[in-house]
Amino acid sequence: MKKLLFSLSVLLLFAFTQQPVKKVISFSVNNFAVDKKVNVYTTADSSNLRMSLTDSSLQFTEFGQPKETQPCVFVDPSKTFQTIVGIGGALTDATAETFAKLPKEKQQELLQAFYSSKKGIGYTLARTNINSCDFSSDSYTYVADNDKQLKTFNIDHDRKFKIPLIKQAIAAAGGKLSLFVSPWSPPAWMKDNNDMLHGGKLKAEFADAWANYYVKFIQAYEKENIPVWGLSVQNEPMATQKWESCVFTGEEERDFIKNHLGPVLYKNNMASKKLIAWDHNRDLIYQRASTLLNDKEAAKYIWGIGFHGMNPGPAVPCNLKI
Repeated sequence: MKKLLFSLSVLLLFAFTQQPVKKVISFSVNNFAVDKKVNVYTTADSSNLRMSLTDSSLQFTEFGQPKETQPCVFVDPSKTFQTIVGIGGALTDATAETFAKLPKEKQQELLQAFYSSKKGIGYTLARTNINSCDFSSDSYTYVADNDKQLKTFNIDHDRKFKIPLIKQAIAAAGGKLSLFVSPWSPPAWMKDNNDMLHGGKLKAEFADAWANYYVKFIQAYEKENIPVWGLSVQNEPMATQKWESCVFTGEEERDFIKNHLGPVLYKNNMASKKLIAWDHNRDLIYQRASTLLNDKEAAKYIWGIGFHGMNPGPAVPCNLKI
């Protein structure tokens, strides 16, 4: 199975400047790009330029040795990397609640700006949270306390703000938006610190219940006509935060995937869902990826290793090249 590295950070494709761009940089190219057209999009402070098409008359041409004062972009067509599945952003409770406060015309303006491929930047990916997260206005779950069988599971909380926004985003994207879902914490009663906040760990006796929780969530969203493309095991599994968080070591995440989450997904006809592991900073990715992918029984369930673009500090090596 081909393992992919999947960046969870939003990729910035446009240059952001304080003033409108007045000069176009030179391009040093091989014959592969000669005569190809170039579109320039500009976002600039103190102007009306917001990812605006400002020049479509440029094209690649042959260019010799540049002077040291000439800024250049060098393109090597023989060097290729991984295919980008898509680009997008998070649709959290904070996003949804803020969106709901906007006037209708501003809501449509925002949706078009982000999700329309013709009038905006055409986001194709989205992420939302299972249970509350650090971008939620309250802490919540979808079951009553101590309901190990998940008989009380319902997503009524999300129907007020989050689900309506996600549905509108899908519509604005032309009816298709790849959504993946992630928990920040299991319910407090499933954890050894009896708290959704401040880290803590999943109790072993609730591993199967927690695995089924993902399935229940996906099924509930898909009944709302919101297809779920994939899921991650745990947001930032090595971080103990003052907000929703839960700690998994590499071995604990490996065993949870191998013995609980992976089998439960397959049992419920969700083998096609893209299961993303790690979902944390890139500086620690090597150890986690090695622990997970060197175990064949865990690796067979894992679609990719997710990472966040930030590092704790400038002196920390990234341990990753894409």
